[in-house]
Amino acid sequence: MELTDIDLLTTLSRPSLSPDGSFVVYATSRPDLRADRSVGQLWRLDIAAPGDPEPRRLTRGIADSAPQLSPDASTIAFLRPDDRGARQLHLLDARGGEPLRITDRPLGVQAFSWLPDGGRLALLSREPEPGRYGTVEGLGPAAEPPRRITGIRWHANGTGYTVDRPTQVLLVEAADPAGEPAYPAAPHPSRPTGATPAVPHPPVSLTDSPAEHSALAVTADGAAVVVARTAYESDRRDHRTELLSLPVDGSAPTVLLTREDGLAVLASAVAADGTIAVLASAPEDGRYEVAPDVSLWLLEEGGPRRITDAETLDVASAGPELLPLGEDLLLRSASRGRVRLLRVGRDGTVRPLVDGDVAVRAVAAVTAPEGERILAMLAAPDTPGRLVAVDPDGAGAPPRTLLDTGGALRAAGLVLPQEIEVAGSDGYPVHGWVTTPPGDGPFPTLLMIHGGPYAAYDVAVLDEVQVLVGAGYAVVHGNPRGSAGYGRAHGRAVRRAFGTVDQQDVLTLLEGALAADPRLDAERLGIMGGSYGGYLTAWTIAHDHRFRGAIVERGFLDPLSFQGTSDIGTSFGDAYIGTSPEDIARQSAFGAAASVRTPTLVIHAEQDLRCPLEQGTRYYSALRRAGVEAELLIFPGEDHELSRSGRPRHRAERFEAVLEWWSRHLAV
Repeated sequence: MELTDIDLLTTLSRPSLSPDGSFVVYATSRPDLRADRSVGQLWRLDIAAPGDPEPRRLTRGIADSAPQLSPDASTIAFLRPDDRGARQLHLLDARGGEPLRITDRPLGVQAFSWLPDGGRLALLSREPEPGRYGTVEGLGPAAEPPRRITGIRWHANGTGYTVDRPTQVLLVEAADPAGEPAYPAAPHPSRPTGATPAVPHPPVSLTDSPAEHSALAVTADGAAVVVARTAYESDRRDHRTELLSLPVDGSAPTVLLTREDGLAVLASAVAADGTIAVLASAPEDGRYEVAPDVSLWLLEEGGPRRITDAETLDVASAGPELLPLGEDLLLRSASRGRVRLLRVGRDGTVRPLVDGDVAVRAVAAVTAPEGERILAMLAAPDTPGRLVAVDPDGAGAPPRTLLDTGGALRAAGLVLPQEIEVAGSDGYPVHGWVTTPPGDGPFPTLLMIHGGPYAAYDVAVLDEVQVLVGAGYAVVHGNPRGSAGYGRAHGRAVRRAFGTVDQQDVLTLLEGALAADPRLDAERLGIMGGSYGGYLTAWTIAHDHRFRGAIVERGFLDPLSFQGTSDIGTSFGDAYIGTSPEDIARQSAFGAAASVRTPTLVIHAEQDLRCPLEQGTRYYSALRRAGVEAELLIFPGEDHELSRSGRPRHRAERFEAVLEWWSRHLAV
């Protein structure tokens, strides 16, 4: 795979299945270098059609996303950016046609869900404080009044300030997409000219509190919207949330869970019989947890009841998705670099529905007249997007492929990783993969370290690895202690211990790979990582000088300045590093920079609020002060997600810089 082949990385959205299971709608998304943005449209696949039906394109927007069929499957609701880039809710006849826009939110719509009557939708949308974010024509950001911060929640990576634009819950009527359209308001003495084009029915607010609302669900009878609420004024270190039931008639909400119930809700779902389930952790004293104990809970008369065991089932890192099916619930679980689809009964019975070398990304399910139907969107070593039909009982035929977006990528050239497990000096097993170019070698070898640390590399095709292998490098990457998907003890092993067993594990994996394959060149070694992986890269080159070069990207490098600059500074730093000056100094990669001798490229994004730019610039300056060969590459307009979802040209330019760096430092 070459760097320009990122154009071929087509992923699929969460599918939306018709109630009778006869057809599915979904959105595609891929980076487009010519357009310099991610592009995608809506598609329909008639599953019940005879023969081998082909998908049919429904829209031709630039970035249409998040389709949801109405309860009667006649209408598709989806998001499309307006001319300001804000994603607005649109409706489309499920057979095709011209979409109708039904919102004009200043900051767009973040999420939505149909009500069972099909006549209304519940929305999550940021509400800007009057006078900010373009709500007053001619008043730019520099002329806005100052922001008064009284809590420790005020910004988020990819968003910016949040306290003056909280996420609220709204209700909007679903106009008929085939009906008479709304027209821009004509000039009138009582109205300013140039009025915003009208929408059929402006949304009605169900909340107005200065808080973040999330985990949206709708009750089975459509009488209320269920939502989690996190107050800005609460201590950021207290992650417990409330769960509210908001009547759609605008009457007073019901509190389903208080903060005293001790849960931090990530997702909610309502079964057909009205039972409410949540994915939530129970953090001790409400504090941010390392390797959180996220479990499935049912809300019962006596209080919430835990259904799954977080020690044996990792639903924390697989993604907060929860879907009712009959009396059961569908959710995803991470395990050893795979993401499985599970069916969980109310008695705690767990049935795997999709397992093997895949990473399930999203799921749809209905109870059709002919029985239950389940579709899953997954990624695998040879594809970024595959839509499959799943046996609802988990005991029948393997998933049947309906659609696969990986053909063009496979034709461009993919190399499948080889799984490896190596025992460390303390006997601890380290799990990962080695991906090697075709041929006899010797190949310069790169050790690549993921972020998190409570995250994981999985088996899905990874452009980072494929581009490096396509350029002639062998890549070793795995999941050291601190990673997700190997049990909570594995994830908690790095508390107050950054740069200890985690460093030991990544070096153990590298040494095991070198010993197992003589084609890997032990004399031409490089190391690279981003975020926490940037930390571990910076820490390793201060203590191990075997590498010819290093790339430290968007790194968590100085825990001292991280607090007060990062959007997770207090919670993350306190939980992982500790608060004492001794703990901070002992685990600081910035503090160890004077010991580095490895040539280092530091890459950072200008608008990164997770690992702010100062982390990279100060580390680069410390390297130069120590006499280290170092360069700094700063990407404008990008945040912490540059390498995953940044502008396509920036992603390609990043790859060019990475390959140029390695060609200089790992050449023969």
